[in-house]
Amino acid sequence: MTDHAIAANEASLEVKYGLPRNVRYCRRCVISNQRPSSVIEFKNTGDEPKPTIEFDAEGICSACRFQDRKDFAIDWNGRDRALRALCDRHRSRNGSYDCIVPGSGGKDSIVVSHALKSEYGMNPLTVTWAPHKYTEVGWRNFQHWIARFDNLLQTPNGSVHRRLTRLAFLNLCHPFQPFVIGQRQIGPRFAALMRIPLIFYGENQAEYGNNIVENDRPTMDDRFYADRAELSQVFLGGVPAEKLVADKIVGRDDLNPYLPVDGRALREIGTEVHYFSYYRKWDPQENYYYAAEHSGFEANTERTEGSYSKYSSIDDRIDPLHYYTTYVKFGIGRATYDAAQEVRTGKLTRDEAVSLVRRYDSEFPRKYFREILDYMEIDEDQFWETIDHARSPHLWKRSGNDWTLRHQVS
Repeated sequence: MTDHAIAANEASLEVKYGLPRNVRYCRRCVISNQRPSSVIEFKNTGDEPKPTIEFDAEGICSACRFQDRKDFAIDWNGRDRALRALCDRHRSRNGSYDCIVPGSGGKDSIVVSHALKSEYGMNPLTVTWAPHKYTEVGWRNFQHWIARFDNLLQTPNGSVHRRLTRLAFLNLCHPFQPFVIGQRQIGPRFAALMRIPLIFYGENQAEYGNNIVENDRPTMDDRFYADRAELSQVFLGGVPAEKLVADKIVGRDDLNPYLPVDGRALREIGTEVHYFSYYRKWDPQENYYYAAEHSGFEANTERTEGSYSKYSSIDDRIDPLHYYTTYVKFGIGRATYDAAQEVRTGKLTRDEAVSLVRRYDSEFPRKYFREILDYMEIDEDQFWETIDHARSPHLWKRSGNDWTLRHQVS
């Protein structure tokens, strides 16, 4: 087949998830223009996030260009002064909690909570939305964390969470959706319950390519805590929440942890949701070193399936499957995410990153596979049917039983 015929054939292929038809890779790191937004949209029936990363005329992605700004253009001393002024306004004088830090006890939440307490004199309350199923090292790191900080652990109804995870996988090929929704809401939810007006999350996802202009403000977009949505407007696992209730899949009260926080209560107490990465230069590997030094954070004893890393997102047994589904849907696996970050921060060369991506991105997560199938109550045939249906034809081609990407980083 001639190049012209190949191009014509590819131009006719279906494109899912609103992705760009023509696949491009950043010339500096290894991310592609297929990278999706991680924004949570409660009103999106398909939960199909649009690609957000942009490429300039030189073929450099917006995340790499933002790293340039971090390295050369941002006045970090000025931002530190702004953080100190923010803390001065909110610091407790009577021993009460003065801020909330949501997290799992991973490296990033340790950095935020420890720095706020030891360097800025704050008294944070840490809050945790429980993983689907803790890993051994994840549970140990959580214990290291709460040995040093007060913590509230919210564990959602296991039966409900299992059902929502099953639906999210079968309908959206997104088994992580119920966790991500709860994790995003837990900070504002406890702020409203306990009337604590300051919340610190770690990094804004704009660090990695989401709408870069969001990095110019320290606070979270208030759509995450707008007025409480009606059930008819909320979708979980690709299903309208009111249908989940009407079909008796879950009860109305079972959905409370997953619904948007009522913004009226937050406005009443003047809650501000800030990103710590706005004030301190964010570097995941440096965060690992900090957490290990100050909290006893442990890396895993083996690399994470789908990547070469041993210290990122290691607390939930479903994590490797989640990243495998991003590889299936967007052609971007865990090694790509890890390597792109480390090219930007100077930890890897691009050639090293390309080699790691081509070696590990496609690795199937076998370690907890059977356990996660049992958790979602699906069999292997259902699993592969869902996986293969989620592949976008403009990214994948099939030869017999084998699937290969049409385009790979090089």
